[in-house]
Amino acid sequence: MKLQNKVAIITGAAQGMGAMHARKFVEEGAKVVITDINLEAAQKLADELGQNAIALKLNVSKADNWKEVVEKTEEKFGPVTVLVNNAGIGIFKPLEELTEEDFRLTFEIDELGVFLGMKTVVPSMKKANGGSIVNISSVDGLVSAPTAIAYSASKHAVTGMTKGAAAELGQFNIRVNSVHPGVIESPMAEQGDVAEIIKKLEQDIPLRRRAKTEEVSNLVIYLASDDSSYSTGSQFVVDGGMISDL
Repeated sequence: MKLQNKVAIITGAAQGMGAMHARKFVEEGAKVVITDINLEAAQKLADELGQNAIALKLNVSKADNWKEVVEKTEEKFGPVTVLVNNAGIGIFKPLEELTEEDFRLTFEIDELGVFLGMKTVVPSMKKANGGSIVNISSVDGLVSAPTAIAYSASKHAVTGMTKGAAAELGQFNIRVNSVHPGVIESPMAEQGDVAEIIKKLEQDIPLRRRAKTEEVSNLVIYLASDDSSYSTGSQFVVDGGMISDL
């Protein structure tokens, strides 16, 4: 029960990696707010997880929606002590084919959403005398790759924002870290051309496989828990050695 008495908001938690975070958090004793743009799927998961989970609709790019989610979390469970900024989108196209719309959408979800989440939970975490913010970035937030310009731009921004927020919020006992997954078993990894690209990438991963979602969740749990009480402003890579030679 590493997360006993923790109150966590997890974004993009209706499916894939976010859903696994939610399941594991409840198993570890946390009270979890499952947020997603797809409320129906989020509610289905919350019903499955029981009384320690609720579902709320959240468009991470909307400040008013964030405010509403934090208020409802406090009403139900008390002040927020953990935020997992997991919601994300990946649009992978060659530069000449990447549209302004693609770039703006990626920015709004992957970058602006993280900024708004951090900004909005800080007053609640101050009430709790501390907290942990875990921003899900990517190995593309440390390096980059062809066709990943929009995605990498936002994920690099998450890395930078994490460091800045950690430096600013440490005085309030609020820790901020980023997690950088490599190739993960998730619905996003099975879409169209991405699936073919990933099959090729796996051949170059030292562990010769993609990660299971729970392998990422275990790291997120560590960062959300008091076990990581002296870790902040850091990048935690979970990529099977994918970028170890870069």
